[in-house]
Amino acid sequence: MQNRFASHHRSRTAAAVLTVLPVIAMAALTGCDAGQDGTTKGAAAAKHRSSAVHAPVWDRSPESVAAVGDSITRGFDACSVLTDCPEVSWATGTDSEVRSLAVRLLGTSRAAARSWNHAETGARIAQLPEQMALAAQQKPDLVTVMIGANDACRDSAEMMTPVADFRASFKASMRQLRSRAPKTQVYVSSVPDLKRLWSTGRGNPLGKQIWKLGICRSMLGEADDMSAAAVARRASVQKRVVAYNKVLRDVCAKDLRCRYDGGAVFGYRFTGKQLSQWDWFHPGRNGQARLAEIAYRNVTARKPPA
Repeated sequence: MQNRFASHHRSRTAAAVLTVLPVIAMAALTGCDAGQDGTTKGAAAAKHRSSAVHAPVWDRSPESVAAVGDSITRGFDACSVLTDCPEVSWATGTDSEVRSLAVRLLGTSRAAARSWNHAETGARIAQLPEQMALAAQQKPDLVTVMIGANDACRDSAEMMTPVADFRASFKASMRQLRSRAPKTQVYVSSVPDLKRLWSTGRGNPLGKQIWKLGICRSMLGEADDMSAAAVARRASVQKRVVAYNKVLRDVCAKDLRCRYDGGAVFGYRFTGKQLSQWDWFHPGRNGQARLAEIAYRNVTARKPPA
C-alpha cells in the first residue's frame, strides 16, 4: 500500500513538473526582458508585428495614373473661355508648363500612354462611383480624386449636397474601386477654399461678368453684396466645404492604400496669377502647375501629410 502510494505520488509530482516546465520556460523567455514599465519585449514585439500588419501601404513611384473628379481636373477655362483643356490638367495633362503629376512621376512619353482622365466638368460626388468604375478598368497604380466643389457650388446654399449624402457617395466610390482594383492607390485632394477664390476674383470686373453666367452662384452670386444675408450665405458654403474635406479625410484614413492631402489644396492661397484669365475662379495654367506640385510632393512623401 505504501509502495503504491509512493509510486502514485511520484507520478503526480512528475506530471506537475511537466506541466510547470513550459510555463517556467516561457517566463524565462519573456519575464527576464521586462521593460521599466512592466511590459515585456516579447509583448512589445508582438504589438509591433500587429501594427506592421495594419500599417499603410504606399508606393511612392506608381507607374500609371488615372484621374477622377470635376472641372478643375479637366482644365476648364484654363486655355479658352468655358471650354475644357485636359492637356493642362494638374493630374494627367501633357502641357510642359504645367508638368502634371503623371508627367512628374512617369516622364512625358510614358505619361501619355499610362495616364487616363475620367473627370467631368460639372461632376458632383454622386457621379464619382461611375468615374471610379471607369478608372478601375485600367487597373492603374494610382487614382487621383478632386471632387466636391460642385456639391457646394449650387444655385443656392440650400441646394448644396448634404454632408451625409456626400459621405455615402464617397464610400460607395471607394467600394467600387476596391471591388475591381483592390491594390490601386488613391490620392485624395481637399476641396479648394471657394471663399478664398471669391475674395481673390471679385477684384476683376471681367471675371465678375463671367460669374453672372452662373458659375458657383452659392458663393459667387452678387459678388459685391456685403449684406448680412450675403455674408451668411458665403459662410454657410465655406462651412460645408470644410465638412466635405473632413469626410474625404476620414473615409480615406480607413483605407490602407489611400492618402489625403492634409488640406493642402484647401489651404493654398491662390492669387490672380493662378486663376483663369477668363473666369477668375478656376485654376489657369499656373494654378494647375501649383496643384501638380502639391500632388507630387504628397504622393512621393515618405509619410502622409499631417
